[in-house]
Amino acid sequence: MFHFERSEREGVSVLTLAGSLDAATSAGLKKAVVALTDEGKTRVAVDLAKLTLIDSTGVGVLISLFKRARAAGGAVHFAGLVGQPKEIFRLLRLDRSLDLHPSLDDALAKLKG
Repeated sequence: MFHFERSEREGVSVLTLAGSLDAATSAGLKKAVVALTDEGKTRVAVDLAKLTLIDSTGVGVLISLFKRARAAGGAVHFAGLVGQPKEIFRLLRLDRSLDLHPSLDDALAKLKG
């Protein structure tokens, strides 16, 4: 089971993901990513603390968000990676190229600054 919520905090768009983000569940998030960036929302914090599993399709959606926001002059920061998703990010060396933070508050602080 996967679900996500979109909200705004202090001028930053927040995506909170929970459950398993994989090929079977990523279509809705992909649409939300496109809508978000099409609306000009390019400062985004992604809270991954409740994400329990991610596969290559899920990683692709998050990278798509990162690229779309950057192309529009914005930034995406990821927060709260734990467990299997953290290991996937490490194996793919995404921890070296993406902005990762231990908590959503840390990510928001960087995006506001």
